[in-house]
Amino acid sequence: MGDIKLFRLNGDTVDELAGKSVAIEKSLQHIIERHLDTFLGVRFLDSEYSTGKRHAGRIDTLGIDENNSPVIIEYKRSINENVINQGLFYLNWLLDHKAEFELMVMRKYGQTVSDAIDWSSPRLLCIAGGFTKYDEHAVEQINRNIELYVYKHYEDGLLLLDLVNATTAQTVHNSDENSPTNYANRNTKAKTVSDYLEQANTQLTDRFETVKAYMLALGDDVQVKILKHYVAFKRIKNFACVEIHPQTGKLLLYLKVNPQNITLENGFTRDVSNIGHYGTGDLEVVIASDEDIEKAKHFINMSYDAS
Repeated sequence: MGDIKLFRLNGDTVDELAGKSVAIEKSLQHIIERHLDTFLGVRFLDSEYSTGKRHAGRIDTLGIDENNSPVIIEYKRSINENVINQGLFYLNWLLDHKAEFELMVMRKYGQTVSDAIDWSSPRLLCIAGGFTKYDEHAVEQINRNIELYVYKHYEDGLLLLDLVNATTAQTVHNSDENSPTNYANRNTKAKTVSDYLEQANTQLTDRFETVKAYMLALGDDVQVKILKHYVAFKRIKNFACVEIHPQTGKLLLYLKVNPQNITLENGFTRDVSNIGHYGTGDLEVVIASDEDIEKAKHFINMSYDAS
């Protein structure tokens, strides 16, 4: 990671703002938790969550993200603290206590959100004043969804969160066939985005790969998450969600662009801010031809810049 510098322009002079990366205070954790959705696109569930007498741990922050994936956030408060190993320890605990987490989500956000939890992509977010090259190398060797964030305080109440490393685990969407619900519905199992991609013809697959390549080329901070119903492209937050529809030969893009700020085109763009849909974003863009991809790039750029 290059050293980020912030400057204040004062007419003909330029002043550098001095950032501080001190040990994380409890107050910073409280600020992040109070504005978790704004900072990280995560809905807050609980703070200092006890993992019980036997496990004898305490998770700094628990949440659920915009893709309905469980999120654990750990803060590195001292140089010698191994926050990554600690977070992995809690992540394993969480996967062994799914019912407890689902109940917590149901009580806070309702049954619909609880039922939508995606257990294929739980995330560990580590926040610290700094990480070593060994930390960054270590997370790349682990098949888990781990993100490392460095923070700095600046004067005038400015706070910088910099995503310095992110690893994405391979996810496999299964039907949990041994569960009573899925046993009764084996023959009516809902298809996933991976299933639809396998069924797509060459033309649709090529268009998806073209869109994917364009989004990945926007920056080295772009991550791809293959979820159950869509493919999410994200920086810190989602900026595009892509559905694949083999029967109609179309891709549906959901972007974080305010539909009221653009001119909508019938059959190409649609305001879905009040229409239920998978993924995040209020603007739907329909890709039915190569020309549509070119037209969509402007809106993809807008969403990327805003994420």
